[in-house]
Amino acid sequence: MADFIVSARKYRPASFDTVVGQSSLTTTLKNAIQSGHLAHAYLFCGPRGVGKTTCARIFAKTINCLNPTPDHEACNECESCKAFNEQRSYNIHELDAASNNSVDDIRSLIAEVRIPPQIGRYSVYIIDEVHMLSSAAFNAFLKTLEEPPAHAIFILATTEKHKVLPTILSRCQIYDFNRMGIEDTVRHLAGIAEKEGIKAEPEALNVIAQKADGAMRDALSIFDQVVASSSNNSVTYQETIANLNVLDYNYFFQLVDIFLNEDISNALLTFNTILNKGFEAQNFINGLCGHFRNLLVCKDVQTLVLLEVSNEIKEQYKQQAQKCDTDFLYKAIRLTNECDLNYRISKNKRLLVELTLIRLCQLNNEKKKSDVDDCSIWGDDSIYEILNFFTKTEGNNVQTKTSPSNVEIREPAKHTASIPTYKKDNIPGISITGMKLNATKQAEESERVAQLAEAETPFTADDLRAKWKVYTEKMSDKKILQVTMQSCLLTLDENYNLDVVVENEVQQQEMEAEKIDLLTFLSKSLNNGKIRINIRLSEKGENKFALTDKERFIEMLKRNPELETLTNKLGLEIE
Repeated sequence: MADFIVSARKYRPASFDTVVGQSSLTTTLKNAIQSGHLAHAYLFCGPRGVGKTTCARIFAKTINCLNPTPDHEACNECESCKAFNEQRSYNIHELDAASNNSVDDIRSLIAEVRIPPQIGRYSVYIIDEVHMLSSAAFNAFLKTLEEPPAHAIFILATTEKHKVLPTILSRCQIYDFNRMGIEDTVRHLAGIAEKEGIKAEPEALNVIAQKADGAMRDALSIFDQVVASSSNNSVTYQETIANLNVLDYNYFFQLVDIFLNEDISNALLTFNTILNKGFEAQNFINGLCGHFRNLLVCKDVQTLVLLEVSNEIKEQYKQQAQKCDTDFLYKAIRLTNECDLNYRISKNKRLLVELTLIRLCQLNNEKKKSDVDDCSIWGDDSIYEILNFFTKTEGNNVQTKTSPSNVEIREPAKHTASIPTYKKDNIPGISITGMKLNATKQAEESERVAQLAEAETPFTADDLRAKWKVYTEKMSDKKILQVTMQSCLLTLDENYNLDVVVENEVQQQEMEAEKIDLLTFLSKSLNNGKIRINIRLSEKGENKFALTDKERFIEMLKRNPELETLTNKLGLEIE
C-alpha cells in the first residue's frame, strides 16, 4: 500500500497562480518581484489555514529563481527551484517561534543572517507564529529587522497581529490575509475530488466549507475525514452531515412550513426528534436563526449574493422565501436571537426553546389579530380556559373593586371565597375585545388614532394595575426592566397623571427608554389618550421598593384585616 499523504500537504500550492482566495495579495507580491521593489521585512497576518506560510514559501522560492517565467512565477527547473522542491535549499530558513521564542534562539538567527546565500540572491527567513516570541526576544530582534544585510529578507507570519510589538510592526510591510469564501473552498475541494477520482455532491462540499469557517487547511482535513469514512469512495450529503454531526437543512425547511401552518404539535415533536439525534438545543436555535436570515436574504435580489449555499439549496430557499412575509422573518429572527441570548442563563433550557417554537407558530396568527390587549402567545379562547383552569385547580380568587383615583399600586387584589368563571369581555381589569384594525382601510385607522388621542374613558386603579401587569409579563426578553416595573411605586391622580418612582438612575434611564411604548400601550388598552407618565427617583423617607414577605403581609393586613383571622385559624406564621 502506498503511503497516504493528506490533502493539505499533497495539494499545497506551489505557485502564486494556484493560491486560492488571495488573488489581491498574490498579485501585489508578483508586481513587487517584477519591479524589484522588495522590502527587507514582511508581516503576513490572518486566520489559520488561509495560506500565510504557503505564500511566504512561494515568495521565497520565486525571488531566488534563476529563470523566472514571463508571468513572474518560479520555473521549477533551475538549481535553486529544485533545491527548494527537494527541501534541501540553504537559502530559505524556517523558524517556529512557538518553540523557539527565547533570546538565545533569536541571537542564533541573527548570527546566521550574516552568511550570504550560496545559490540565488537572497536568504529568506520565515518566522511562523511570530507573536509567540518573548518581549526580550522581540527587543533583541529589532536592530537586525530594521537594518538587515542586503541579501536577507524576513517574512513573519502570525494569526494574532495585535500581540506583535508596535516597534516590530513599524519595520514591516503588512499583508492581511482574508478568510476563504465558501465558493472558493467548494471549487477547490471539487477540483481535488476530481483528481482523486472521488464523487462528491456539491451540498456535501458546501457543508465541509461551512464547517471549515474560512480555513482551507481545515476544509482539506475535514474532506479527508469524510472520504475515509465513506465505503464507496464518494462524498454524499447525508454521510457528511452524519460524520460531522451537522443538522440537516431539511429540518429547518420543514419547521418553517410548520410555523406558517401554525402547527404547534409538529413543531415540538420535530424539536424532540432533533434532540434525540444528539444535537444541542443551542446549536439548533442558532441554525434556525441562520435559516431565517437566509430566507430574508432571498427576499431581495441584491442581497442574494450573501447566500453561500449550493445551487440546489439556494432554489429551496428562494421557493420558501416566497411563502414568508418579510415582517414574519423579522420577528422570527428577533425571537430566535433572543432565545439564543437567554439560553445560557435559563434554568429550563428546553422549555425556553419550546416556548420560542410556540411563539414562532403564533406569529402569523398574531398578525391577523389586532387586539391591542392580547398579552400572550395563546389565542383569546385559550386565555379564558387557562384562567378557569388555574382558578378551579388552585383556588386562586380574583375580585374587582373600585379604588380611589389616587392610590399606590403595588399590592395584589383582595381575595374572596368565590371562584369566578371567566368568559369573553368578563376578565377583571382586562379588555379582550379591543378595536379590530382593518389593514385595507387606512382612512378608518387614521380616524381611530385621532379618536384615541381625544378619548377619555374613565378607569380605576385596578384597571391600570391589570394593564401594567399585562405589559410587564410580555417583557421576558428584558429581565432587568421587568423586575424594575414589577417593584416600582405607582401613583395615579384624578387627571390620569401616573407617577412612577424608581430607586436609582439606571432604572430611571431604562424606564425612560421604554416610556413611549408603555404610554402607547396604556392609552390604547384603556382607551384614554389623556394618560401622562412621569418617572422620577425616590426621595428620602419614601416607601421602600423591595418588600420582604412579612412587610408585604403587613401591608395586606392593613387593607384586609380578615386575613389575620384566617392565618390564626390555619396556624400560619409569616417569617
